[in-house]
Amino acid sequence: MSAHESHHHPAAHSHGHGHGPAAPVSRHLRKVIAAVLIPFAAAVAVGLVVLWPGGAPPHKPSGVGFDQPTESARVVKVAEVNCADVHAEQQPQPPSPTGQPPAGGADKGKPCQQTTIEVTTGEHKGRTFQTVVTPDALRHYTTGQEVVVAYSPKAPKELQYSVSDVDRSLPMWLLAAIFAFAVVIVGRLRGVLALVALAASFVVLTLFILPAILQGSNPLVVAVIGGSAIMLIALYLCHGLTARTSVAVLGTLASLLLIGLLGSVFIGWALLTGNTDDTTGLVHGLYPDIEIRGLLLAGIIIGSLGVLDDVTVTQTAAVWELKEADPSAGWRKLYGAAMRIGRDHIASVVNTLVLAYAGAALPLLLLFSIAQSSVGTVASSEVVAEEIVRTLVGSIGLVAAVPLTTLLAALVVSADRKEQSSPAGGDTGAGQGAGAGATVGAGAGVSGGAPTSPTGGRQGRRGGRGKRRKQG
Repeated sequence: MSAHESHHHPAAHSHGHGHGPAAPVSRHLRKVIAAVLIPFAAAVAVGLVVLWPGGAPPHKPSGVGFDQPTESARVVKVAEVNCADVHAEQQPQPPSPTGQPPAGGADKGKPCQQTTIEVTTGEHKGRTFQTVVTPDALRHYTTGQEVVVAYSPKAPKELQYSVSDVDRSLPMWLLAAIFAFAVVIVGRLRGVLALVALAASFVVLTLFILPAILQGSNPLVVAVIGGSAIMLIALYLCHGLTARTSVAVLGTLASLLLIGLLGSVFIGWALLTGNTDDTTGLVHGLYPDIEIRGLLLAGIIIGSLGVLDDVTVTQTAAVWELKEADPSAGWRKLYGAAMRIGRDHIASVVNTLVLAYAGAALPLLLLFSIAQSSVGTVASSEVVAEEIVRTLVGSIGLVAAVPLTTLLAALVVSADRKEQSSPAGGDTGAGQGAGAGATVGAGAGVSGGAPTSPTGGRQGRRGGRGKRRKQG
């Protein structure tokens, strides 16, 4: 490098370093972090290989509930008929406790819809069948509408097909395209990488986690290995292979271990079975070897992972930015400042989790409200207690992730600062004396470049002049 390049390159770099990627830390710290993460990543890779299911186990549909083969179909005709003629009279509704007329009274006397539906896929493509829709039904059909039909091979021929749902693939794909467009427009390259990470998460979920559980592997072990793989892929792909990302990975891992421990203890202590709905019961009936309690704990871990990533990355980035703004700050000052940010984050995240679970269980809560059950009765019932344990265990892990990750990040950047300001690093003073302190901060990741003593600064300046004379 010429004398001109060695003099002017730092200044050009310092102009944009505040907007660039995270600055690297020292080689020693990178070795320490790698010594922790490389064995962990290797263990995850070995777990993936050992437990890789090779696809879901073969299964013949039972025709019960969701365990039915489905085909695409289309509504080809809709005709109005008298409900009595097709034996679809509405059942009389009991009067309400307040004396008000029963709901649906306005529909009395209205005609029914006799819908003709044609199967458009599968071995019975072209077969038609009819279904009757009563006036009080929540879903009505129109000619040309695409629907999904379920096939029951053991039923009589005229009853083998029934409408199970409508085909909503077009609006769903359109919404997904809008989402992807918004992420790319706002996030640019980071947005593209985030979408790739999202796709990778679905691949791990559908090709490893779900088939491995169906094959009989321990759901908790599968969730830990699969969740760790998702975490490593998502964080390093979105945020780069840097020490800052590695600190976030360590914070996320510690919090996941805490969530797994607490979840295991309280699921067992509260005597939760995990079998609280028809879907879980159907899965257990079809695959009796699946450990349902482990499935509940696996769901808690996977459900907490996405929010944990957000918390740990945010806190690590806050510590790094605070160090860049004040290179002389020690770990105590960094920790205190970042924790003030983290407390606001905790309040919003915990509230988000509670409201998300409450929204998902809203129909159930309405039923308990109608039954006028006491709060204690509602909370101690298994179906609600399961959601409470899920919410509180995940929230404890999120709350713990903030101080854990913040402390780890503060110690890392502070330790790096001490190493960079050692006597062996005389060029640190040179960078400050030459007006390129920001450049040294970018190269060291956290050091900032301020000289530790006037003597160090003078030595750096003399070293810089000697180097230029020698090159010249």
